[in-house]
Amino acid sequence: MSPSVFSLAFSLFILMDSFGNIPIYLSILKKIEKKRRVKIIFREMIISLILIMIFAFFGNTFFDFLGISSKSMYLCGGIILFIIGLNMIFPKQDEAFKIQGEPLIFPLAVPLVAGPAVLAAVMIYAHKEIVYTTLLPAIVIAWFATSIILLLAGKLTSWIDPRGLQAIERLMGLILIMIAIEMLLKGWHLGYS
Repeated sequence: MSPSVFSLAFSLFILMDSFGNIPIYLSILKKIEKKRRVKIIFREMIISLILIMIFAFFGNTFFDFLGISSKSMYLCGGIILFIIGLNMIFPKQDEAFKIQGEPLIFPLAVPLVAGPAVLAAVMIYAHKEIVYTTLLPAIVIAWFATSIILLLAGKLTSWIDPRGLQAIERLMGLILIMIAIEMLLKGWHLGYS
């Protein structure tokens, strides 16, 4: 059974980790003027959307070229998501990216939004016949929600306590681990069906 647009959008939204990315975005852009900051975030979000769409459209071709089965992709994707979920719940210290000057593509677009987990998830679902009906609308919804949160990052930090942001990120990590386990179970089932 194919996932619904909103369940897939929610999964992708969690993988984009908008709340977890707020401190990194603010840290990287802190020396840049506010008006320019909004333009940079918008530009980086457009770049991330283009990259995610490329993986959505060419996921099948990539799978076929490498000879990767959907079972392998589910298992690999599940393991990656599980590790990312654990890192969201138990974050490591000093993971901020150190960038000099204005960032372009790295790290704001890739890997913070269009990271390996998002691209792996998109490729898994692109292998199915749901690209136009479910996957593309889900990508746009998740991307739009992430863009709004990151564009409002400065205001969100004044509205939500840093501990509140940490709690939200850890909750997202827990949900991500549950999604990862579902993917692992699906991959395991595909191997024995």
